[in-house]
Parts: sequence; structure tokens; C-alpha cells
Amino acid sequence: MSDPLVVGRVIGDVIDCFATSVTMTVTYNSNKHVFNGHELFPSSVTTKPRVEVHGGDMRSFFTLVMTDPDVPGPSDPYLREHLHWMVTDIPGTTDATFGKEVVEYEMPRPNIGIHRFVFILFKQKKRDMVRGPSSRDRFNTRQFVEDNELGLPVAAVYFNAQRETAARRR
Repeated sequence: MSDPLVVGRVIGDVIDCFATSVTMTVTYNSNKHVFNGHELFPSSVTTKPRVEVHGGDMRSFFTLVMTDPDVPGPSDPYLREHLHWMVTDIPGTTDATFGKEVVEYEMPRPNIGIHRFVFILFKQKKRDMVRGPSSRDRFNTRQFVEDNELGLPVAAVYFNAQRETAARRR
């Protein structure tokens, strides 16, 4: 079976190949689960999702990054990436509300084409070691990982979204 993160070019465009070692669930509005490559309407992702970390223990800490690599549009993403959310110091076996929100959630607003919105989870070496970025614009996940010594991801999932028209909302 081919990896949807490879097929969707999340591996390559945003992160390098990795082995999932922790289960992460992302749920919007308590009932919309994020599955790789599935489409969600921007109107259904206006508030931050619940992100649960099923792995590690209370002494292990994780950083969550949510990014859009398709800015301003997927055919010419010259502004890649836009950071939508970042939470650090999430204890294992809990969810993102137990972590430290260093970049507030910003709802997806894709203008041109279908955008990928990627959630990536990294294991931290220790607590309070991750520094937030200076800007959401032109965020670079790989550079951020290198600057904060995070290593390869432990989990990732993405959804697609495109601009909603009145006709599509019905």
C-alpha cells in the first residue's frame, strides 16, 4: 500500500520520510476526523481542532505544527509555507490543550486551488526547548526542526481544502 503522505507530496514538499511511532488524532467540531487527503470545507475548520497524542508518557513532550505548503496556490507555491498553528510542550498521552500555544490557530483560507493543511508532530528532547518562529509567513518546517533540534516527525496527517463558493456550501 502506498503512503498517502508520499502520494500527497507532504513527504518531499514539507517533511522527509519518517516512520510513524506515535498515533495522533485530529478532530474538528468533535466529529470531523482528519484523514490523509480527505477534503474539509473551510467553514468546518474555523476553530482549532482537538489534537490527541496517543503515545509517550507524561514525561515526554511533543511539538505540533500545522502548516500550508501551497501558498498562494498549489501550482506556484512561491510563498511556501504558511504556519497556521503551533503548540509546544504537549505531554504524551494528552492533547494539545495541555501544551503551550506559541502560535495561535488561524483558520485556513485557501484562495487559489486545493491546498494541503498538514499537522506534524515532533518529539522534543526536553520541555521548554522549542522556540516559536518570528513569522507565520514563509515558514520552513525543515529549518524550524533543525533550529530546535527536533529530528524526524513521529506522526503526520493532512487534509485538503479549497475556497468555498455558495454553490459548494449547499
